[in-house]
Parts: sequence; C-alpha cells; structure tokens
Amino acid sequence: MGTTQLEAAPEPKYWHLKTVLSEALDSEFTVGEILPNERDLAARFGVARATLRQALEQLELEGRLQRRRGVGTTVAPPRMGVAVASNARDWPGGSDDAWQAVDATVESPPSAVAAALETAPDTEVHVLRRTRVSNGQPVAAELLYVPSAAAPDLPTTDTGAARARAVLRELQSLGLDGEDRAVELGSARADDAKELDRLPGAPVLVVTTRYFTHGTPAAVSVATYRADTCRLTFGDTASVEIHDAPHPKAS
Repeated sequence: MGTTQLEAAPEPKYWHLKTVLSEALDSEFTVGEILPNERDLAARFGVARATLRQALEQLELEGRLQRRRGVGTTVAPPRMGVAVASNARDWPGGSDDAWQAVDATVESPPSAVAAALETAPDTEVHVLRRTRVSNGQPVAAELLYVPSAAAPDLPTTDTGAARARAVLRELQSLGLDGEDRAVELGSARADDAKELDRLPGAPVLVVTTRYFTHGTPAAVSVATYRADTCRLTFGDTASVEIHDAPHPKAS
C-alpha cells in the first residue's frame, strides 16, 4: 500500500485528505469494515494525526463513516431513502411502511401543529410516536398527530404501541385526498437526539407532512431524520426526493 503525500495541495490539507479518503472508501473498503487506526492512516497519507482527525470528522458528518465506542471507525452503509415528493400517496402505516410504532397518547399539540390541523390550540389529539431503523441504526423519529375525530372508535383496552397501530388502522379506513410536504434543516432537540443516538444540536432534516381527507387535514407527521443518513436530489419535475443510493465516488 503506497504513501500519498499532500504537501503541494492548494486547499486545506484535511479537505484534500477527505477527498482522498473518500476515494479509498469507494475502492478499498466495504460497508461495516473497520478502518486502520489513526496512527497507521496518518503514516499512509503523510499527515499529522490532527489533520487526519479533521478529515475523519468531516466524513462522519457527511455520513460516510461511523464512529462506534469500543469498535472504532467503520464504513457507513448507503444513505437510507424516503420519498419526500411522490405521486404514490398513502396513509402512514400503509403496506410498505417502514416505521415502527412505539406508543400513543392523547394531548394538546404544539400551536404550529394545531394550526396545520386547523384545530383550536387546546384541542387534544392522538400523538403517535414511531421510529425508523436502517441497517441496525436509528435514522428517524416521528410524531404523528391525529385529531380524535379521525380515529373515534378505538378499543379502550389498547395502550402503547397497540393503541398507535389502532389509530393507524382508523386512518387507513378513510379516503385519502392528498398530502403536502415540506423539508427543512434543523437541529436535534434533546428528545430527538436520544431517539437518534446523536448529540443535542446535531443537524437533522425535518419532514412535515399533512394528510387530507374530504379537503380537511386528517393528520400531521413531523419526522426528524439524521442528516447524515439522507441524500436530497432535485429531479426534472422540481420535486424533492431522498433517494436510497450508493455514495457517489469523489471527483
């Protein structure tokens, strides 16, 4: 294995090293493989360990690497995909739904959600908590808000995840007129960070979806994705999608 010197690079060393490392990840390593230790990597590329750490941190932010306590630095799996703008509309909890129900409660929603549902701020709604896991790691956490009128016939004995699934079944019995979605960059709140195994303040993508029936909002989903697990692309139709695709090779 040769040694790559970076003395003549016009850009910051760590940034150029990031590109070189990215090429090596594509050509020499497989998903889940543990990278050599920092001392060996620094020697291979002829850089100081501080420079190497900067490059590794950047690749971790971009979702190329994962650092696991007690394991080391491993090659991350391809970014998990979910359509943000799609012609295939379906209620949450449909046949191909990848979310896992955690629990359900009845409480007043945040004012922004109440406005999206077109209900009074103090009106209690069903609040479902769901998680999404890809390649063994948590990648998203969702709060799904459903007005009581959209799911009126729930078994009184259902609690927790069973109650959440019952609410989803009620939704699926309704006719879905359509949905609208918005995506924005945010910072992980304490609860989200715990669910996603990230530090509070870590970058996240927040996907907000409103579902309509008979022209009226029937549910609002606020799904928080780890920003390092998603890849946004813009198609010819100006729709936005998060694709499940391999990492592109560095140029």
